[in-house]
Amino acid sequence: MPSVTRERRIDELARACHDAGSELALFDEVARRLRTLVPFDGAAWFATDPATLLGTSAVRVENIGPGYCESYWERECLVEDALLFRDVARSAQGVGTLYDATGNRPTGSARYREYLAPQGYGDELRAAFRLGGTTWGVLDLYRHRSRTPFTKRECGHVQRIAPLVADRLRAFAAEARGTAGAGRPGTALFDRRGALLSLDRAAEELFEEIGGPDWRDFPATMTPVHAVVARATAVGQGLDQGPAATRLRAASGRWLVLNASRLHGADGAPGPTAVTVEPARSEQIAPIIVRAYALTPREQQVTRAVARGLTSPEIAAELFLSPHTVREYLKAVFAKVGVAGRGELVAKLFADHHQERLHESADVVEW
Repeated sequence: MPSVTRERRIDELARACHDAGSELALFDEVARRLRTLVPFDGAAWFATDPATLLGTSAVRVENIGPGYCESYWERECLVEDALLFRDVARSAQGVGTLYDATGNRPTGSARYREYLAPQGYGDELRAAFRLGGTTWGVLDLYRHRSRTPFTKRECGHVQRIAPLVADRLRAFAAEARGTAGAGRPGTALFDRRGALLSLDRAAEELFEEIGGPDWRDFPATMTPVHAVVARATAVGQGLDQGPAATRLRAASGRWLVLNASRLHGADGAPGPTAVTVEPARSEQIAPIIVRAYALTPREQQVTRAVARGLTSPEIAAELFLSPHTVREYLKAVFAKVGVAGRGELVAKLFADHHQERLHESADVVEW
């Protein structure tokens, strides 16, 4: 492909990212345009909770066979393998291929043997939609085994567009305007294979809010639930430290929180996994909203103090800063969030999502 054509397509892709009106529209547009630069035969696109890297409610899948969606996150959380999303997100490049990661011996990967090869795929390209060290989504591309593996140049194309997608996903989180966190929590039980055993009425209603009215028949829409169940199993087996939790914005616009825990019997034998789903509280959502505005750690501290109603001298004393420095931090925060004062800042970051006040406990605020 001529370099002029390639650059034009990348520019078009950048504009598509900017113009997308939703997470799913973003994935649809980027997938369509990226295919002309990096041909692929199958794919999985996920928005993620930046604190846990678990998939949330924005999901796009292409050409993934029946039965594979349900086990996707189980493989990701329970099997030590090459090119796991956590490793891609921490890598310098933020993108990699299975062939490169295995030294051109993909059969050494359990994911290749059990997931890719049975579906006719050969190489796999994974990328993190990362911005400033924060991952807002992940990408999984598959190429049929009859075709050549992904090239370094193609990895470079994905690496160039990844921050553009990340920035738009970040903006969607910042722009989100959910309803207050009212409503009953729901509880569901899943067996050791991740199959639903039972649930209460509240969980059924909230699962429908997550996955739509046909949530039982479309496993991809239930990605957040599959992901937390798999993480809880990994924690229960000592393979991960957790948390088995994710925050997501449902189709209704409000934020929900999923938590999972692996149960055990009185004799210590592994039992089912309990999942609770409930409307999110302000202290659970505040960190993701604050991070979406790319506030520095110190700016976040100042913002939390403002939300607690502290004056500038009180903030200065608490953070061991001068009042002048606090004012400078506040100016920077106001500029990033696009507000003119303290009341507007608190309303935009917190009150627009929930009516509760943000509490200071770092153990609660930072997942």
